[in-house]
Amino acid sequence: MKEKEIIFELENSLQQPSVRKSAEKLNDLISEDFVEFGSSGLVYTKQDVLNNLPASPEIKFIMTDFKITILSTDIIQSTFKTEKTNTQTGKVTQSLRSSLWRNENGKWRMIFHQGTPY
Repeated sequence: MKEKEIIFELENSLQQPSVRKSAEKLNDLISEDFVEFGSSGLVYTKQDVLNNLPASPEIKFIMTDFKITILSTDIIQSTFKTEKTNTQTGKVTQSLRSSLWRNENGKWRMIFHQGTPY
């Protein structure tokens, strides 16, 4: 499988309720030194994500304009747009997103993520 398909599948998995509600699955996809600049303006660590995301409301995602840039043999940047719908409130938000993925012993794990509303 090519890098674009691998990273697309990983990004897509992080948008699925079955992954977002599982600290175990999130732990597997997110690197120990992970940092997120959230669309809320807050900064999150891996532990923040593991503590908070499984308890958050379910979100339906639509991802578009997915691209990757290979920065080195072990680092890939993904960029894309999302439209998120909170299934409890119906609120819809759109954001530009970027992630950095690092190959750690043959397994791609996210080391950075940023969401910017537009």
